[in-house]
Amino acid sequence: QVQLVESGGGLVQAGDSLRLSCVTSGRTFSAYMMGWFRQAPGKEREFVAAISWSGANIYYADSVKGRFTISRDGAKSSVFLQMNSLKPEDTAVYYCAARTSGGSGSYYLKKNEYSRWGQGTQVTVSS
Repeated sequence: QVQLVESGGGLVQAGDSLRLSCVTSGRTFSAYMMGWFRQAPGKEREFVAAISWSGANIYYADSVKGRFTISRDGAKSSVFLQMNSLKPEDTAVYYCAARTSGGSGSYYLKKNEYSRWGQGTQVTVSS
């Protein structure tokens, strides 16, 4: 069974940085697109960033553009989210997600387009 396992969350102050990791494991797994989403208390799960497994296509939510960087290591079947200049509004549980095929339009933005999810890692940014 394919598993996605996130790590790297924690409690930091505003302006600090964190690096989240997502490692895929299990049977042979070919992801087409990997995404990071986040969910704050009482809010919907929202798109943060996505990267195609080839690395050719990268997308960011406007709220994190210029502060967050998504990357992947194909050899290690891992995806990373480098988060700089963190703000209190970045506080949320961050989830890694995988999609095994392409799609049309801005499918990468939509949580329902991803078939595999990790358990999430908490990021808390204090002011």
